[in-house]
Order: sequence, then structure tokens, then C-alpha cells
Amino acid sequence: NIRQNGYDIAADPYGYPEAYYTPPLQGVEKIEVVRGQAALQYGPQFGGMVNYVLKNGSNATSKIQFESEQTIGSNGLWNAYQSVSGKTKKIFYCSFFNHRRGKGWRTNSQFSSNTFFNTVTVNLNTKWSLTAELTYFNSLVQQPGGLTDQQFAMDSRQSLRSRNWLDLKWTTPAISIRYMLNSNLLWNTKVFALIGERNSIGFMQPVLVSDTINVQTQTFNPRVLSADSYRNIGVESQVAASYLLFGNKQTLSSGIRWFAGNTTRKGNGIGSTQQGFDMSSESPFPQQLEFTATNYAWFVENMFSLGKRLSVIPGARIEQISGSANGRSGFTSAGTPVDVPFLQRKRNIVLKAIAFQYNLKSSLQLYANLADAYRPIQFSHLQAPPLTDSIDAALNDAKGYNADLGFRGRLKNYLRFDVSIFQLNYRNRIGALSQIPGGKRLITNVGDSKAYGIESYLEFHPSYLINILPKTDWSLFCSYSYLNACYSSTHQIENIRGKAVENAPPNIIRTGLSMDRSSFNITLQFSFTDATFSDANNTIEPTANALNGAIPSYRVWDLTISKKIKKILTLNAGINNISNEYYFTRRASGYPGPGVMPADGRTFFMSLKCNW
Repeated sequence: NIRQNGYDIAADPYGYPEAYYTPPLQGVEKIEVVRGQAALQYGPQFGGMVNYVLKNGSNATSKIQFESEQTIGSNGLWNAYQSVSGKTKKIFYCSFFNHRRGKGWRTNSQFSSNTFFNTVTVNLNTKWSLTAELTYFNSLVQQPGGLTDQQFAMDSRQSLRSRNWLDLKWTTPAISIRYMLNSNLLWNTKVFALIGERNSIGFMQPVLVSDTINVQTQTFNPRVLSADSYRNIGVESQVAASYLLFGNKQTLSSGIRWFAGNTTRKGNGIGSTQQGFDMSSESPFPQQLEFTATNYAWFVENMFSLGKRLSVIPGARIEQISGSANGRSGFTSAGTPVDVPFLQRKRNIVLKAIAFQYNLKSSLQLYANLADAYRPIQFSHLQAPPLTDSIDAALNDAKGYNADLGFRGRLKNYLRFDVSIFQLNYRNRIGALSQIPGGKRLITNVGDSKAYGIESYLEFHPSYLINILPKTDWSLFCSYSYLNACYSSTHQIENIRGKAVENAPPNIIRTGLSMDRSSFNITLQFSFTDATFSDANNTIEPTANALNGAIPSYRVWDLTISKKIKKILTLNAGINNISNEYYFTRRASGYPGPGVMPADGRTFFMSLKCNW
């Protein structure tokens, strides 16, 4: 569940939850991560909610102020960010523009993007405020394609595709109304929309097939076109009220949500034989599908304070969700359309959650969560090629729950920590059964998986043990997660029973050392990600087409330095992947591959930031 300022930015949060747009971090005030029981007010997703809160001018110290940051780096990187913001008695505002371009670390991986954001908040009086904002993002990326494992070992910077491109256009307007009757009652409503486009063109044959000039035509072969358009609108309204019960302050929160989305997907179009980005085609798209999604939701939660130490927070969410698909999947050899029968899924779902927090001290807490979750049927499961696949009429959403138990807190100024154990139960996973009458694959619920593990974070400042206000603050930090995720022994697909879930590395470590002295800061970070599998069969030896096989572990060192030169100037510099580790994080079966997708090697950057 990816959001910006509290509203959706994904293509479709239920049917196609791809967040093709994320805001530039120079314009981000903070990133909120909400999980467990608290995440139920934002949606039903297993992973909770990530919310990018952008700068809005509320912290401005004058009517108008400027910020500019210019960054240059390896492989022709140029990142230009500039903003203007201000604040008066009744109005605060912020506008920024970010342009980013470069050649990319690999051959054939140039990119260019522009992001514009504008927000204005008007305090109508002491109780009412109105916020209007608009985000526009466009991006054009050349995709270098995937490699086989042998090609990756020989030269991970090489590219076998020079004609693959991805074009994005993302517009998100939003209006927020806030009403505070008094310190005990707050009402907030957001109205938001998304107008998005995703266009791609490329030579999408397996990596073993070379993109070369056709001997007969003396040109390259035609490329494949794909075009999506997204049109979404939604409303969320929430109220929070405080009241006294048994001598303690209690808080009740409740809200409603309405969302309607329409996705038009065109695919397998015959594109040009040229090199550059070009979406023109002389014939109609063989595949043309239309998906709709509608969602109504209501949530309620109450934080009961039982004495000074214990809080109990029960909550519930009721979802009504429906999705539909229709259109055509292609044409027969005679030119007859192969229609996809109209299919609709509509259901009501009730989710429950409860959380506990016990304050050992004001800065030390024990906490626990138990929350239902579900993953709705995706658009890809609402339609299937009629000649090869069929969809189970009883297909259900994947459901399950998250549970965690943790201990977090702070010891004076020298230690911060958060350690928890968790379990995620994922039932009714959706997959394909191949051995059914007629030779077709059946898209159905195939089984369950379970994951459990540890998540931990520690930040230690030894300088504060010696001096209450040290001139130099040294800090050691470390986050570590252990994950054991496996399919159930009763899974319908026999050859994956009891095997590890794909793309779930058992161990991940982020640790490092930071030194902060007056106007100078330096941070060294080490990252380790364990080996994992790329498929549910747990294939170890790479296949010839590189789609299956193990994903090896990798280690990365990063260094960043910041120096404040004057009151308004700051110089930043850094080296990413100092040891020039050659590694990859996934094997793509389609875009932007197919094949092994190499990560960047050693890169440098330097930026100058100015505030006035």
C-alpha cells in the first residue's frame, strides 16, 4: 500500500498495485511506515502502508524562501532540484521541480525524468483548513534487457537490447479538508485521483534470441507494443475523537473509503523496426482489455488506556470490493477476435485486529499486534487466454494474518532499539494448475505459506556515555532481519510442497558507523543480503534462459560525506558500492528483461545544496 500525503499513487491499489512513480527524496519531509493493527485503517494489505509525506511549507520561516540542489555523478548523472516555499498567518505553500537524467551504468540504459509538485494550504479560520495539491511526473527510460548467467559473469555492463523503452506519465491531483472542532475532535477528508499512462516498446524475445537485422527484410524485426492507461478516483474521510472513561483519556477513530478505478490495457501490438521510442502502429493491438475496480470500506478502532501503563487497541475493517474484466486476448489466424468473456468478482470481507502496548517506563515499551489481511484478486487473475487457460469460478482472494511481539525504547541519549518476532500466515495463494482436462492451465487457489522471523534495529551513541553534550557524536547502527518462509505441506502443486518461498532471503543486514561534528558528517554503511531462490521450485542451477536459478548473496559498501560550507551552502558527496561488487537482485520473466537484471557497480556523486 504505497501512498503520498495519505492518498494512493499506485496504478490500481487492488488490481495492479505497481507504484511506477515515487517522489524525489529532496522533496520528502518524512517516510511513514505503518504496520500491524494500525495499518488496518489504511487498507487490507499484508505489508501495511508506506506513506511519503512531502514538504508543504509549514516549516517555512518567511513568506518566500528558495532551495536548490544540483547533483552530478557517474555515467552522466545530473539531478537538479529546486523549490520555493513560504508561510504567512493563514497560508503556507511549497512548489518543487526535479529533473533527473543520465546514461546509466549499463550500456543502453539512459533515462530522463521530470517531477513537478505544488501544494497550498489555506487556514480559513481556527477550525477549518483546505489543502490543494498537484503532482505531475513523466519519465522515459531505455531498458537494456536481461542477461544469461554466463553473460553476466563475462561482463555485467553489457546489453543485448538497444531498442527497448518505457514511457510513464503520472498525474495525481488531491484536495484535503481538515476540521478541528476542539482538541478532542478532528475530522479530515481527502479527495484524490490518478491519471496515468504506461507505454512500452521493445524486442521481448528470450535473452538467447539476438536482436539482429533480418536477412530477408534488411531491417530489424518489429518490436512489441504495450500501452496501459489508468483512471482512478477516490475519497477517504476519517474522524478521531477523544473522551474520558474510568478517569483515563480514550481515543476513537473511524473512517470510510470509496474508490473506483478503470484500467485499459493494450498489448502485443506490432511496433516499428527503428531504434528510438515510437508507439506508432499500422494495425490495431491484438490484445485489448478493460478492467474495473470498485471498493467501499469502513474501519473503526479504539485505543483504550487501562491505567498509566497498558493500552489495548481493537479494530475492524469491512471491505466491499469488486473487479471485472472483458475485451479480447488476440485474433485467430483468420482474423477473428478471441474474446475474453466478461468476468466479475464481488465480495464482502471483514478484517479484525488487536494491539497491545505496555509501558515499562516512559521510554520503554512492550508491544504486540495481531491483524487480519488479504490480497485481492489481481487483474492478471481476472482474465486468461481462453485457448490455453481457464479461471476457477470459485477463485478467492488470498487471506491471512500478521502477528508480532516486540520490545522497543530508548536509554537516555546513547541507545535506541526495536526488536520483534513475527509470523505471517498467507492462505489461498493464487497459482496455476497445469494438469486438467483439455490440456489447459487452471488459475485457482493452490495453497498456503507461512513465514516467521526476527526484525531488529539498534543505534548506539557511545559519545553520550562520556559527555552529555559531546562535540563529536559517534554512532553505530545495525538493522537485522531473519526470515523463514515456506510453502505448506498440503500445497496443491506437489513439487513445491515444503519448499522455500521465492525472493525471500533468510538474512538481511544493514550496519555502519557515522560521525557527526558541527558542520561535518561522514557515514559508512555495509549491506548484506542472503542468497534466495527465484522460483517456487527452488531451482539452484541457472536455466539456459536465466529465468530460473538461485540469486546469490551480495555485499555492498557505501560512503557519504556532508560538509556545511556556509550558512546557506552544503556540499555532499558519496561513493556507492565502494568494492564494485557485481551482483543482481532478480530474474525477470518479462519487462524489463527477460533474464538476469544486473545491479549497478561502483558509482560516485557530488551535490551542492543552497538555501536562502
